[in-house]
Amino acid sequence: MSDRFNTIAGWTLFSGIVLLGASAVSSRYFLADKHQRPEKMGFEIAGVVQEGEGGKAAEPIEALLATADPAKGQKTFAKCASCHNADQGGAAGLGPNLFGVLGKSVASGGFAYSEALKGKGGKWDWAAMNTWLTNPAAYAPGTAMSFAGLSDPKERANLLVYLNSKGSNLPLPAVPAAAPAEGAPAEAAKEAPKGK
Repeated sequence: MSDRFNTIAGWTLFSGIVLLGASAVSSRYFLADKHQRPEKMGFEIAGVVQEGEGGKAAEPIEALLATADPAKGQKTFAKCASCHNADQGGAAGLGPNLFGVLGKSVASGGFAYSEALKGKGGKWDWAAMNTWLTNPAAYAPGTAMSFAGLSDPKERANLLVYLNSKGSNLPLPAVPAAAPAEGAPAEAAKEAPKGK
């Protein structure tokens, strides 16, 4: 009986030593000289700026709204139409009717909104609606809306202009002045007075 126990214990110990050795050898092989991030990542993550892009600034939503196309926004609204209606007097579906939503208070209008959205407060202005459409769960954690959001800012701008045409008619926000490019001389330096 004791010989059988010693045999089993010996094989178990031997297996452990082999696994430990294999782990050490494989980690040296796979991690050797690989302390840096890969040159090309396996897949892109929406909203993450990759290294080497030089901090390329995203175009502000105000600039995108100025060139947005409501017809394209209507096509994008097809993604929303399974839960929302945007017609005047239309019935609410799984989500509220969105006719005239821009400019209204958040979570207003007789719909059974989630507590997360009721607690947000404020109005659905251009910036708030853009943030909501980017990622509803990040805007109001705990929201009942299961839509993942629209990652393309141009698509969001088109949708916003379309929704605005459906009973809101808010004026488009002013496009912010472009920041000077990094390393570009200031205007004052360009127009320095010439000495005689």
